[in-house]
Amino acid sequence: MRRSHAGHHNSPFPSGVATEYLEEENERMTDELKEKIGVLKSITLDMRTEFKYQDKLLRDMLMVFKKCKEVLFMLNTLIFQDDDFDKSQGFLGRTMSHVLRLSRGKHNYYILYLILFSFVVFIILWITLKFK
Repeated sequence: MRRSHAGHHNSPFPSGVATEYLEEENERMTDELKEKIGVLKSITLDMRTEFKYQDKLLRDMLMVFKKCKEVLFMLNTLIFQDDDFDKSQGFLGRTMSHVLRLSRGKHNYYILYLILFSFVVFIILWITLKFK
């Protein structure tokens, strides 16, 4: 253990050389740190730009998905409307075939049946339209 006598410090380097060496070392390390900070700043700015681009891309995709969902809903509605139309067309076709079969019958009441059928159809349509 070394002790300094009367305020004199012992150092492994002479005082002028040590100070100069330490200053050069500090400058070199400062320059390296500045370079690393610049690289980090550049990477951070690139990441920010990429995040903004991807965020915009995801928002655009979300809008496209929402529009596709609306279109699919409209198509689904149209498909079921067509299905209802086919059902009603089938029902009316069967009814007309029954009326025609009645008209070919040997009895003479087909006019009465036709009038009753028309009356029932009008009543059903009136009730349907009134409560819809």
